[in-house]
Amino acid sequence: MKLKPLASNMTEVETAKATILFSYSTPVAACMNDGTGFIRTSKKWSVTTSRHINKWLDGAKAREVDQTELDALA
Repeated sequence: MKLKPLASNMTEVETAKATILFSYSTPVAACMNDGTGFIRTSKKWSVTTSRHINKWLDGAKAREVDQTELDALA
């Protein structure tokens, strides 16, 4: 597992299954290593967390999933 701080309260964690974006201490988006692409939480968090997700995705299309799916990755 690799931990990479990206910005204030924005961290990326690489695991065997995915690269996961954390906003504060919550997993909110991921890039799956199985080739299925990006996923993002369907839960509406703060404006700052939405900004973190959009910045990390950088225009990439992401499938919305329930927050529990991202929690399970972490």
